[in-house]
Amino acid sequence: MRKRALMIIDFFYPPFKKWFSLHTFRYMASGGITAATGIVVFYIAYNWVFHQRDLVLDFDYLPKVITAETAALMVETPITFMVGFTLNKYLVFTQSNLKGRIQLFRYGTVVATNFLLNLALIKIMVQGFGFYGSVAKIITTMILIIFSYFSQKHFSFRVKKQ
Repeated sequence: MRKRALMIIDFFYPPFKKWFSLHTFRYMASGGITAATGIVVFYIAYNWVFHQRDLVLDFDYLPKVITAETAALMVETPITFMVGFTLNKYLVFTQSNLKGRIQLFRYGTVVATNFLLNLALIKIMVQGFGFYGSVAKIITTMILIIFSYFSQKHFSFRVKKQ
């Protein structure tokens, strides 16, 4: 399965080889798949599951209202976590010599940071500037792509010097 996925990704690489290394292109493809998955899941949750309505909760220990954007982000995050970790570990950062559990923990740390940044940026765009939730998600995703690449390369899937 890994070979087939790399074969498909590598098939599209030649036109881009002037600008990107194969490794960077594979990251971009994997990140694109993960980002697209996140945007689609967010859109479905935001529009079809929560119908763009805030959730009103009646629990003492939880906030009384969770916005539809936050709820959709809470649905999207575990799905993109699994997709992103799998693609990065097995297709992109295969040369990392860190143990899988260390990679998973570090990846989780970056995803948690991304979640908080996602939440803040989406709230600012939706509540502060009046953006539509799905548009705010797309813009936020584009902003966080660069942060994620360097975090994954130099932290989550770092290659230890021998």
